[in-house]
Amino acid sequence: TVLEEACAKGRTEVVRLVLEGDLVKGAQEYDRALEAASSSGHTAIVRLLLENGADINPAGIPVLQTASSSGQLDVVRILLDSGADVNALGGEYCTALQAASCKGHESVVQLLLSHGAHVDTLGGLYYSALQAASHGGHQKIVQLLIGQGANVNVQGGVYGSALQAASYNGHEETVRLLLEAGADINESRGKYGSALQAASYGGHTATTLLLLQQGADIKAKGDEFYTALQGASYNGHEETVGLLLEARADINESGGKYGSALQAASHGGHIEIACLLLEQGADINKRGGEYCTALQAASCKGHAEAVRLLLEKGADVNALGGNYGNALQAASYEGHEETMVLLLDAGADMASGGISGNALVAAYQGHTAIVCLLLKRGANI
Repeated sequence: TVLEEACAKGRTEVVRLVLEGDLVKGAQEYDRALEAASSSGHTAIVRLLLENGADINPAGIPVLQTASSSGQLDVVRILLDSGADVNALGGEYCTALQAASCKGHESVVQLLLSHGAHVDTLGGLYYSALQAASHGGHQKIVQLLIGQGANVNVQGGVYGSALQAASYNGHEETVRLLLEAGADINESRGKYGSALQAASYGGHTATTLLLLQQGADIKAKGDEFYTALQGASYNGHEETVGLLLEARADINESGGKYGSALQAASHGGHIEIACLLLEQGADINKRGGEYCTALQAASCKGHAEAVRLLLEKGADVNALGGNYGNALQAASYEGHEETMVLLLDAGADMASGGISGNALVAAYQGHTAIVCLLLKRGANI
């Protein structure tokens, strides 16, 4: 609306004309206008809207949270002085404190705390203000929140804890600060498992080293990536993989979606890491996970060089199991012709069955070139 646009752009006189002309169409337009002015830091317009009856505590996303997220200190002060609920709940960040903490607005955080913001209100994208600040690596805010009594071991949200959030993003000094404040280094709830797994998955070698030095359990288990070594291997972080191997990570630990570190590296087509793992004793035919073997994992993604490496190192071309039944069927189903040629040349059995029958049946996904290849190689119709 005209009012919202004028509020966002700081056109005070236009806003005044709209208000004096009684042209505002209901409470929702007032709410949106106040949000626009607050987000943009137009203090005069914020005051004008409040004087004309705008709801300072609207349902939905609290306007105080909007201003806090944008770091509009003067607007936040006006809203608080005018009666805004400092602990109003709602929106992406749940509270104004979490919003300001996430974005690193230290002065806003201090102001909110001085007005009674609850430091451990739970909910929203980062679950707590401390986790939000830790995710962003905002050390001063982390210190401030801990000083106000924030619980460093609150569990919840995507990352599980403040320590895991900081570790995932490689904020080494924030990790150190949280550990000094008593954060549980081996807590393993959350998407990425433990803090060590989160740091390893992100390829943050310095943070990974710090956690290991502070006693992180290198054998800790998670869900999708199961171990720190598997997570680092999946994402292609060679330096981190090397560090974990030096720290005696079990190279053949089996579990999780990708079964093993070698399978995770192969799925991502990370040749250097696959070579490193094989040199360090990884079992090339280790079974487990959704793809059963490293060869099937590489084949389903069409990583021809990884497939070639695995075959040269002795991978069983006809190993059965996993989502696709075997490596040939995985390549056939996904339409990877070059990979199929490698597998066939290595003796892959075209008649061997799997979830979609045999390789020829899988090729009926519409991969004409692969159907022709299989027929030329003597596939039985």
